[in-house]
Amino acid sequence: MNTTRLDDTFAALADPTRRAILARLAGGNVTVNELAEPFAISLPAISRHLNVLERASLITREREGQFVRCRLNTPALKAASEWLDFYARFWSDSFERLDEHLKQTSTRRKPHERSRR
Repeated sequence: MNTTRLDDTFAALADPTRRAILARLAGGNVTVNELAEPFAISLPAISRHLNVLERASLITREREGQFVRCRLNTPALKAASEWLDFYARFWSDSFERLDEHLKQTSTRRKPHERSRR
């Protein structure tokens, strides 16, 4: 995943309203009006949120007659998840190595070195 796409994805996910929209879309495709129902914000504000999500490739919109239907675009979420997973493994491995190093270091100390601290 290129860094611009990743930046757009995380910027879009930073907003709680946009995360709530994605959660609703996880249940299936819905119209813009259906998406807007539970939110106490205007339809133009919802549209701005949808624009951010669409630019980040997190959703797609398709016109069906007079309605616009939104769909979750899972590949973009998968790419962000893979990026996070890589760093989760990196930090987990690093902490495990640090823990092992600290255990080895503490067992190598002489008894009188431990008592001075």
